Amino acid sequence: MLKLIKLEWKKNNIGKYICKVVILAAILSLFIFAFAYLGIANDPDTGMPDAAPGNDTISAPIELLTGMSFLLLAGAMLSSFIVSAYKNKTMDLMFSYPIRRQKILVSQMLAVWIFCFAALTLTKLLIYGCILLGSQFMTSAFPLDFNMASMGFYVQLIVKSIVVVTMSFISLFIGTVMKSSKATIISSFLLIILTQANIGDLTMADNAVFPVILMFVSLIFAFFSIRGVETKDLM
Repeated sequence: MLKLIKLEWKKNNIGKYICKVVILAAILSLFIFAFAYLGIANDPDTGMPDAAPGNDTISAPIELLTGMSFLLLAGAMLSSFIVSAYKNKTMDLMFSYPIRRQKILVSQMLAVWIFCFAALTLTKLLIYGCILLGSQFMTSAFPLDFNMASMGFYVQLIVKSIVVVTMSFISLFIGTVMKSSKATIISSFLLIILTQANIGDLTMADNAVFPVILMFVSLIFAFFSIRGVETKDLM
C-alpha cells in the first residue's frame, strides 16, 4: 500500500502541492498575525476587535481559516487524483493493472488524506507558534486561549485536523457519483458553510459532537466510494 501511495504522489507531482501549501501557510500566518497584533480586525469607530459571536478568541479564526483552506485543498486534490481520472478514462487503465481496484482507489484516497493531514497539522503549529512568539513583544487584540506547553493542545489539534480532512470524502463521493470535478469543489464549499457559518448566534463550529458525527458520516461516504468498484464497469 505504501508503494502505491508513493506512486500516486509521484504521478500527480506532489511537489507542486507542497509549494502551494508552503505559500498558503505563509499567507495564513501573516494574515492571522495581522489579525491579532496589527488591528485589521478592529472596528474603525470603536477601535475594538469586531468578531462574530463565538469567534472572540484567537483560536477561532485560526481553526476557521485553516479548516476552510485545507478542506478546499483536500477536495481539489481528490478531484485531481480520482474524479478527473474517472472523467478522463485514465482510471480504466489503472484498473487494468494486476492489483485489486479497491486497493488502488484506497491508495489514492490515503495519498490525499495523509498529505493534507500532515500539511494542516504543520500549518496550524506554525500559526500558533507565530502568535505565541508575537505575544512576547505585543499585545493581542484577541485572548490567547491555547497553551502549547499542554499535551491537550496537541491532542485537540490532531483530532480537529483528522475531522477536517476526513470530511473531504463526502465531496469525493459526490464528485464520483456525478463524475464532475466541479461538483467535488462545490460540495467542499457547502461543507464549509455547513460546519463554519454563523446564522445569528447559531453555529456548528462550537459544537463538539457535530464534527465527530460528520466525520463518521464521511467514513461511510468513503466506504460507498470504493464499494462495488471491482465490478462497476461490468454492471
